[in-house]
Amino acid sequence: MKKLYLSIIVVVLFMSLIINFVKIDKEEEAVKEIIETGYVHGAFNELNPEAMAKTFHKDFAIFSPGNNGEIRRYPISNWIANTKSTIESEEFKAEENVWNHTFSSVDISGNSAAVKLELYHEGNHVYTDYLSLLKFEEGWKIVAKVYHEHDSQ
Repeated sequence: MKKLYLSIIVVVLFMSLIINFVKIDKEEEAVKEIIETGYVHGAFNELNPEAMAKTFHKDFAIFSPGNNGEIRRYPISNWIANTKSTIESEEFKAEENVWNHTFSSVDISGNSAAVKLELYHEGNHVYTDYLSLLKFEEGWKIVAKVYHEHDSQ
């Protein structure tokens, strides 16, 4: 009888682990999809302000170091406006605006996620982006970004 209970416990634990892994994998795919759709393609490749607006939280900002220990904050509203201006510019050539990416890491804990993303343009490693996401009722939203710009030589 003891072996039967032990076997049942092992089976229940194993099934619980499988269900948990499937759930985590599903969330990871959802996070990757939102980043590829609204970030990589919306903000870089296709320059799609509508996709950006759906992907980024309204309070999103890019944070970078400023002068005298200050933090510069670039809000999503400015980035979307700048994207619209770029699309309308005569100098913009969509066929030359091709960005590739790789996910270095995707770490999810409940309704929070942190993603490390590498961005490449014309074969050069341009950015390492660190994106923070939160899951809301309507789904995942990018809420913050810090980044490193690589020397592209």
